[in-house]
Parts: sequence; C-alpha cells; structure tokens
Amino acid sequence: MEHNLNKGFYKDLDTNFEQALELIERDYSHSELIELLIAGNIPEKQMASLKLECLKSIEDANILVSNLTGCDGKIREAVALKINYLLNRNDDYINYFKDADIFAMATIDINGNICRLVIDSVALLLKNKDFASRYIENILQIVNDSFQELDKFIYRDKKYVINKQLFKLYWGLEALKLFAKDLPYDILYPILDRASKEKEYTIREQVARIVVELEPEMYSQIISPLINDSNYYVRDVFSNYKYTN
Repeated sequence: MEHNLNKGFYKDLDTNFEQALELIERDYSHSELIELLIAGNIPEKQMASLKLECLKSIEDANILVSNLTGCDGKIREAVALKINYLLNRNDDYINYFKDADIFAMATIDINGNICRLVIDSVALLLKNKDFASRYIENILQIVNDSFQELDKFIYRDKKYVINKQLFKLYWGLEALKLFAKDLPYDILYPILDRASKEKEYTIREQVARIVVELEPEMYSQIISPLINDSNYYVRDVFSNYKYTN
C-alpha cells in the first residue's frame, strides 16, 4: 500500500484538507489500517485509529496502544477513544491489552480528555489481574512522585511548573478511585492524608470523592476537616453523606 510516510502534516492547509477528505472517504482493509498505525503520518494515524473496527490479535492491540503516548495529541486522543470503544464493544479485548505502563503514562496525559478516556478504559482492564497489579503500581508511583516534586517547590517557582505536578496528582487520584477499596490501609491512608492538605481545592475534592466510599471510622481524621473545608465544592461532596464524628 502506498502512502505518505511524512510524520507530520502536508504542505499547507488546503492540501492537508484535501488529503484528509481522501483518507476519510476511502475504504481500507484491516491490514492497511494496522500498517498506517505503524508507519503513517499524523492524519493517517488519526484516521486509521478512528476507522479501525476490531482487533484480530494481541499484536494489533500493541500497535494501537503504542500510539497512545509519544506522538501528536490528535493521534493520542483518537487512539484513546478507539480503545475505549473496542473494550466496551467486546469483553474479549480485555485480555488483548497488556502494557499497563503505557496506560499509566496516558492516565496523566496533558490532554484531560485523553486522561478520562484512558481511566474509563482501565476500569474495564482491571479485570485482568496481571494488568491491574502493574497499573496500580505505576499509579502509586506517579502519585508519590508528584508529592515529592510538590514538596520541593518554593513560592518563587513558576506557577505552570507547580500546576503540571498538580495536574498529574489530580489524574493520579482520579485513577486511584478505581482501586482504592482494595488497597491496604497503610498504603492508602498516607496518600489521602497528604493530598487532603494540598492548597489546590481540586486535589482535596478528589480526596473527598475517594473517602466517601471508604469506612468512615478508619478515615475520620481526613473526613472531618474536609466536611468543613473552606471550599464549597469540597464540602458539597459530603452533602448526602451520613457521618458522625
């Protein structure tokens, strides 16, 4: 199959638009779409991801997932969308996706839409115990690394540098919700306790959304301050929560 091997876009917007229309209108075989996912440029990989209707092997899944990180955002989002679509369509695909490391990296993508799609997919993939174990290990590392970086910052540090770590922590905690009930208390409690003291309210809100699903007696020292938090959105998590201090 002949196609443009340029890894970027085409010469100009008109050319790119015309080529994109041609790509969309053409019918491709499964093998052609897989080839484009391996060697295509940005619009070709994006199109191939969106047109792919099934996986025929673990190798197909690996090729698709390899485009979930380290490439243009348009490709990453299309791949995240397709993985979520395939997993919701066929339970057998749960055993096709093996690389928990890539899914963990994609969980903290700079694009929040990708983070959400990946976490929704992981919620299904956690049925695979081997995948779950490795993914959880990665997420715990991401969360703890974020704490270490945040603890290093001083008031002179640029806000965008701090926000980058807060973004990672936010999505790390969002992923943590998926398996928080299964984590040992001595691992989970220090994470939630540390995060509950973060100045950024969205982090405290994430903690609140986790602890409302846990045994209140075990997390009372975290819950009590959050119920009376200075931020409305944090307090609102507990609006229908029955808790006796």
